Amino acid sequence: MTALSNSRFLKMNGLGNEITVLDLRGSDHRVSAAEARAIAADPRSRFDQLMVLHDPVTPGTDAYMRIYNTDGSEAGACGNGTRCVAWAMTADPVMSRPVQGDLVLETKAGLLPVEQVSDTVFTVDMGPPRFGWNEIPLRDPYPDTRTIGIDTTLPEAPELQGPSAVSIGNPHAIFWVEEVQAYDLAAIGPKLEHDPVFPERANISFAQVTGPEHIMLRVWERGAGATRACGSAACAAVVAAARKGLTGRKAVVTLPGGDLLIEWRESDGHVLMTGPTELEHEGTFPPALFTEVA
Repeated sequence: MTALSNSRFLKMNGLGNEITVLDLRGSDHRVSAAEARAIAADPRSRFDQLMVLHDPVTPGTDAYMRIYNTDGSEAGACGNGTRCVAWAMTADPVMSRPVQGDLVLETKAGLLPVEQVSDTVFTVDMGPPRFGWNEIPLRDPYPDTRTIGIDTTLPEAPELQGPSAVSIGNPHAIFWVEEVQAYDLAAIGPKLEHDPVFPERANISFAQVTGPEHIMLRVWERGAGATRACGSAACAAVVAAARKGLTGRKAVVTLPGGDLLIEWRESDGHVLMTGPTELEHEGTFPPALFTEVA
């Protein structure tokens, strides 16, 4: 019997990015990879990312978050999920706690301040991007990660060129294309995600710049697959586009699930992501869900 049996969860989404929020504050239980996979397998709690709240670690923060992909692996950041957590911590009658000012959440990638814009819209400070080949990380010491070398001789996409690479808590590779709808993510995404140049795998994005303040984006998420929205990928795309002179430092990113406003703030180099949240339903995990979990 797992400690998660009968635990309450919220099923939410950020632009269609499926998010399940689980509050384990006050408990010392840590979700295992097998438990995460079991939760993802149930239609009522199925997720792109599972956001698990733990008691704060760093003084002055409101919670520590662990983030799980559908395959049970852990992620360092999830912007859409962070907005959903912020809503839960400020509006859900069970999860909300008194908060002084804006929320500050912590992940293994660092601190994420969150500002509430309206009842369901939040701005997450995703922190500064990282460009060093060993920070992303990449296998090889590229001096300039605005474009990296990668084997793109794929029969499904023979015209692909070397992507830009950047870390926004997670490693991202952004391929610049003329038409984002022209690519079969299910066929191409797994091959690129697991390319040896990415020792920790990577989130794979196809980006179409339609103007100095607009990018169309489709994303294959590391450990989760094709998704309707990925906040950190949207951040990575704007940062990478600005570095290449394709856009300014502020742009709207249109994903299959909707729009995110991204700003790469010039004053301190932090990336700000603004977007909506939606509560779909709440539930509890039936004990039978974890029958096969060791």
